Amino acid sequence: MGAVGQMTSNAIELRAVSRRYGTGGTAVTALDGVSLDFPAGTFTAVMGPSGSGKSTLLQCAAGLDRPTSGSVRLGETELTTLGERRLTLLRRERVGFVFQAFNLLPSLTAEQNVALPLRLAGRRPSRARVREALHRVGLGERAGHRPAQLSGGQQQRVALARALVTRPEVLFGDEPTGALDARTGREVLELLRGMVDAEGRTVVTVTHDPVAASYADRVVFLVDGRVHGELRGASAGEIAARTTALEALPC
Repeated sequence: MGAVGQMTSNAIELRAVSRRYGTGGTAVTALDGVSLDFPAGTFTAVMGPSGSGKSTLLQCAAGLDRPTSGSVRLGETELTTLGERRLTLLRRERVGFVFQAFNLLPSLTAEQNVALPLRLAGRRPSRARVREALHRVGLGERAGHRPAQLSGGQQQRVALARALVTRPEVLFGDEPTGALDARTGREVLELLRGMVDAEGRTVVTVTHDPVAASYADRVVFLVDGRVHGELRGASAGEIAARTTALEALPC
């Protein structure tokens, strides 16, 4: 985990971020004054009980959702003041996403799925660049295969290559190994870990799995929309014990 401490700048900064849904007596507060830094070149996992605000935090940090109040910065760019068009362009050019559902288009080959973000951005994808992204996730020989011809782990690798082809500043994952078996899940996590260590990428994932979280440099815990501490360099057992303790807290 050699990337930690090598870079001090923050890829993402959240300051007093709150997100409420609805109004009046039926309003729900998903995030409640969250302040967090995600240093460049590090791997952070976000955990917490169901309904703790994990996915909302990820969506606000990535510019997929707007906070009700507070500040979100990607590098030097304040996201909360951007219009929808500029926010869309920023997400296409500077942020990558990997979800539990692979979201591949079944009629397209792996190569065509990976090229899609570049096409959507109005850029002519370089075949060499697309092939490079597939090679980096170990699928250089499967470029011409469609999703139905690939295993679940291979499909998630295609999704990872698609997220990386734009060379994003930050890669966000929402349960990226949740639909995979243990072995293929580890392979994807090792790829993410390697991208942080070897390339200095910034990775932020939401997970419920202590084993997945143990690949991160630190684990941030949320409870009822608030930060409830963190662990650094922790084992899966230590993370599981903290998670169990948090779930036992009174509501």
